[in-house]
Amino acid sequence: MKVLVVIDMQNDFIDGALGTGEAQDVVDKIAGKLRSFTGRVLFTRDTHGADYAETQEGRKLPTVHCIKGSRGWEISPKLAEWVTQEPIDKPGFGSIALGEKLKQWDQEEGIEEIILTGVCTDICVISNAMILKAFLPEVPVTVDASCCAGATPEGHRRALEAMKVCQIQVENE
Repeated sequence: MKVLVVIDMQNDFIDGALGTGEAQDVVDKIAGKLRSFTGRVLFTRDTHGADYAETQEGRKLPTVHCIKGSRGWEISPKLAEWVTQEPIDKPGFGSIALGEKLKQWDQEEGIEEIILTGVCTDICVISNAMILKAFLPEVPVTVDASCCAGATPEGHRRALEAMKVCQIQVENE
């Protein structure tokens, strides 16, 4: 089976507190990929609490975003129809729970490829790609660059190059 992971396509990263034009541009591309995808789909959600400003991330990135239950925390309405199971909430950039879930799926059914899309290429996409390579070193991990956006275009490009060095396939640059 193939697995498509949609990383953090939440309102705050698209048109909210940390939104960018690049993130807005990939929403329809991800929707198109989801329309034609025949494997399993899993979403992640960046998830913070009211104490965000007091966390290490909040001190280093002092823009309140993705507060659980807020509009900004919600998956984009343009992608919501493909959320068929509860997204994995992640309190930081990468998710051990995502690695554990996909390792379980691989043991139960066998995963032939994991495809990553979403935001931000240079923060959460790269973090989760590395975690998945650690959990499933023999399963190909692919990042669809056309369905990802970085915090900046330069950050996006740098992250793609870093992932290539770590044997993560990058397609559609």
